[in-house]
Amino acid sequence: MNTQSLVYLLGGVVGTLVITGAAFAIGAVLGAPVAWAQRSRFFPVRALIRTYVEIIRAVPPLVWIFVVFFGLPEVGVSLQPLTAAIVTLGVIASSYLAEIYRGGLAAIHRGQWEACAALGMSGLDTARHVVAPQVLRVILPTAATYLIGLLKDSALASAIGVAEIAFRANAETQRTGLGLTFFVAAGVLYVLLSLPLAAMSRRLDSRIRARYAMT
Repeated sequence: MNTQSLVYLLGGVVGTLVITGAAFAIGAVLGAPVAWAQRSRFFPVRALIRTYVEIIRAVPPLVWIFVVFFGLPEVGVSLQPLTAAIVTLGVIASSYLAEIYRGGLAAIHRGQWEACAALGMSGLDTARHVVAPQVLRVILPTAATYLIGLLKDSALASAIGVAEIAFRANAETQRTGLGLTFFVAAGVLYVLLSLPLAAMSRRLDSRIRARYAMT
């Protein structure tokens, strides 16, 4: 692998990080109301949201990417490859993160809500100062694991021409025939990107636990 090929491959890191970060942000935001709706008192709402989550999770991400990129133009909605990848993975992330949020909320005993209400705390204050820190502590490891998985899933965007790491590794393989070299290098890049995320997750988890530890 020469310097020019290495620089070209490294250029795909930007695309990978953009897809991963943007899709996770979309999923984190959309996942919250989805998780909350699953706790609705109204059965039709719960059933509808549950169906949404199950359908999104049941279909492979690559199929959803093809549906969005190749299928939506048939109904007049055309998206650029990068936008299609981000939107698709973001919606998929919302379903997975909603389940993670739901598990975190389920870990909070109902008595804490009742105790906060008895103390005269508003719902917003209860959520911000009592519930949110505990939920964050519960969901952080799982959310971080999903983020690392999403980083790897970003490689699926190469199927619709997004110039991220996998796409560039494939392009250089087609040009030079050195598939082992370039795809091993791509694998190393994914590992190098994943390790800091795992380390940051552990550090943040330790800080949260130390801050909210019971004395």
